[in-house]
Amino acid sequence: MGIGGAVAFSALAGLSVASEVYVPLGDDNKILVIDSRTDAVVGKIAGVFNAHGLAATQDGRLLIAGSLDERPVDAPVPERPAGVSADEHAAHHSERPEGARKPGAYVSTVSILRRSDRKVIRHIDVPGAVHHVAVSANNRIAAVTHPGEGTITLIDLGVLKVARTISTGLGPNYAAFDPTGKHLYVSNAGSETISDIDTAKWVVRRNLQVGKSPEHLVLSPDGAALYVTNVNDGTVSVLSLDSGKVTRTYTVGNTPHGMDLSEDGRTLFVSDRGNDQLYAIDVGSSSKVSVSLSPSPYHLVILPGEGKLYISSADEPKIWVVDQKTLQVTGEILIGGTGHQMVVLPRS
Repeated sequence: MGIGGAVAFSALAGLSVASEVYVPLGDDNKILVIDSRTDAVVGKIAGVFNAHGLAATQDGRLLIAGSLDERPVDAPVPERPAGVSADEHAAHHSERPEGARKPGAYVSTVSILRRSDRKVIRHIDVPGAVHHVAVSANNRIAAVTHPGEGTITLIDLGVLKVARTISTGLGPNYAAFDPTGKHLYVSNAGSETISDIDTAKWVVRRNLQVGKSPEHLVLSPDGAALYVTNVNDGTVSVLSLDSGKVTRTYTVGNTPHGMDLSEDGRTLFVSDRGNDQLYAIDVGSSSKVSVSLSPSPYHLVILPGEGKLYISSADEPKIWVVDQKTLQVTGEILIGGTGHQMVVLPRS
């Protein structure tokens, strides 16, 4: 299942087909809630800061939102001045002065939200901007990636505090816990590696070579293989987690981004921002079909039991609703911003 979205659904499978989809809108400083029965926005959650990364505990109780905004340690979270666009404001406060960058000098904010009432219950400062978020299967640990620091931070969800920070490689982007909870995988875009972290000792066991600029990750349902989008060479690597070797490579266009697996693990869906394409790949035969999806298909998640995908656009404020079998667009959801790492949970 897809990390950060459908994987959260799997623990509660069978209770309900209809889902709630949580969509962080980046520098619009909110998270939208979509009801999959109607494909309509039914709620908005405020109190988050430029949330790109979002994940949920397996029990669906908590949402963890990571901020891409960073600021000097002890500086307050700055409000956006009148007349300054959200993009300009985010870019300004993510600047890293040449020669002035020191480890631990900058922080961003991770927001912990209670799903039942959609309230922020804790803001936690972490060292550096956060890109993506993952949560362990036992609901105890949230991992957030810091591309600018070469590190990830682990947050203890029992006490809602930072547990530790671990160095991985250059540009850590995406994170995924395996189903057993014994391993955490992190893609290092700058190092072209996947870090395999032992969660008993919290040390990097091995760094596995993949393609150029690896980013998004999806685990196979049995946890034996890891699918990795390689942005700079237009491919997806299939990494055997037993041997640590790439066993298959799929070519998927120009700039692959979002990715998820069908519930049976047989079809891999990949969005290609560069060529405005959506790919469906048969993971057994490597055959693939594609359809045009314009402009700039971005984050992608399957909706378990519903036969459809949600795919955000990086250039327009919308989400496409796509039939998994035909790849045809069956609807569009206007969201007022750019949708990032989406989370799918059974309706509460």
